Amino acid sequence: MSHDFMSFFLAWLASPGRVGAIAPSGDALAELITREIGPSTGPVVELGPGTGAFTYKLLKRGVRPSDLSLVEYGSEFVKTLQLRFPGARVLWMDAARIGSSGLFGARDVGAVVSGLPLLNMSPRKVIAILGGAFSVIRAGGAFYQFTYGVRCPVPRRILDRLGLKATLVDRAILNIPPAAVYRLTRRTARPVLSADHENERVKLNSKNWETSVEPRAGIERIELAGGTHAAR
Repeated sequence: MSHDFMSFFLAWLASPGRVGAIAPSGDALAELITREIGPSTGPVVELGPGTGAFTYKLLKRGVRPSDLSLVEYGSEFVKTLQLRFPGARVLWMDAARIGSSGLFGARDVGAVVSGLPLLNMSPRKVIAILGGAFSVIRAGGAFYQFTYGVRCPVPRRILDRLGLKATLVDRAILNIPPAAVYRLTRRTARPVLSADHENERVKLNSKNWETSVEPRAGIERIELAGGTHAAR
């Protein structure tokens, strides 16, 4: 994967807020974020896989290719993923749409592995991604998120709003730059609200800060390994 650095760097130059890194994640971080996942996890969704650094580790840990769904918004990475992981399902779509796309069964996914730059996103976007993810994650499942920051990239007010808790898995000190991985799980059995419902008003706790969540208009392109699909 000698050309992966250049692929990431060019993608970052084109859209630094979306890509969030100038190079693929290192081996130490890939080992850490996939550490708790194995063959018994069941279906796994990877958000923002890029060139597949985490994907390779998931396969090495025994996750079946047929159990892998790779959700990538960057068109520059989609073809690479299709070529490298022909047995996995590659979806060209916004990660915020996984709960409403109809491509995942309700409470069917065992784990979500996220390489998304949540710190670069608005609270509304983070809520949409997490709400959608937990609408398809089964009871006892988890959402794994890494960060280069010093604390969890999901603010406490958002965790409280969605009924989630964040636990530090560990830190990948040898990664460049050093990173940390957090496991997000449900606090209770109550359903997590998705931010994709029409006209939903989300009130964030600490600052009386309201975020109006509106559905995206139009058609979202979803590209599978076998072709392109459209989701409203």
